[in-house]
Amino acid sequence: MASTIRWELYRSFLGVLEAGTLSGAARALGITQPTVGRHIAALEQALGVVLFTRSQVGLMPTAVALSLRAHAEAMDHTAASLERAASSGGQAVQGVVRVSASDVICVEVLPPIITQLRARYPELKVELVLTDRVQDLLRREADIAVRMVQPDQLQLIARRVGVIDVGLFAHARYLERHGTPASINALADHAVIGYDQASAFIRKVEQSVRGFGRELFSLRTDSNVAQLALIRSGAGIGACQALVAARDPALVRVLADQFSIQLETWITMHEGLRNNAACRVTFDALAEGLLAYAG
Repeated sequence: MASTIRWELYRSFLGVLEAGTLSGAARALGITQPTVGRHIAALEQALGVVLFTRSQVGLMPTAVALSLRAHAEAMDHTAASLERAASSGGQAVQGVVRVSASDVICVEVLPPIITQLRARYPELKVELVLTDRVQDLLRREADIAVRMVQPDQLQLIARRVGVIDVGLFAHARYLERHGTPASINALADHAVIGYDQASAFIRKVEQSVRGFGRELFSLRTDSNVAQLALIRSGAGIGACQALVAARDPALVRVLADQFSIQLETWITMHEGLRNNAACRVTFDALAEGLLAYAG
């Protein structure tokens, strides 16, 4: 049964899930509202289930619809990956390559690398996904990913590009006003910038540095870029990549002998993209640039 269901029905299904209304989904998908309505009705009939119920605020997904969402999103990622692969087929370096990396890497490190890459290959389009979440390359959520952990999936091509040192930094203005802490315990008397929700990196830090946890932080955000901006503004002491901090002479490292996190950095790509010209040159350019940065 499912094999006869057309992809556009699932596409409209995802559109309604995200927009909450037929009209909103139609605008996002670039089709008419009646077409979206017919797609939803046809999908419900094919599956033999009710996917949405009407309410005063729009269409509410049923439990069945919510359970199908991940599967439909996987289909969407696969379709997008297929389109990207087709657009950059052959030997021409053109089409779209989707790159995933942390927000700090995307903002502070990758722009000059990508600028040089596109100067050489102007027909290449690059999509940047700013996230600390480990994108699932096997599901093709991204074509290439920069990760702070060695991937263990056999289907991935991985290249180690170096180690990034993360330390504690503060602006000189902040240290002039509040002094320099002499120990991790002394951070309790300072404005410390840190995370809101724990991540794998944070758990690693907490294991390595006792006393450096959420309750210590006066300023909390899960955006590394926001943390960096707060450090640069003199708001407090926070974790930062040493190589990024070195670009600003006003940023001063503190507790260097007590807080130093070494992050192995890898660039990865699905082996199925090995012969994709656009992905191959992007992978090589990112590897070369990141090696120069972190190697």
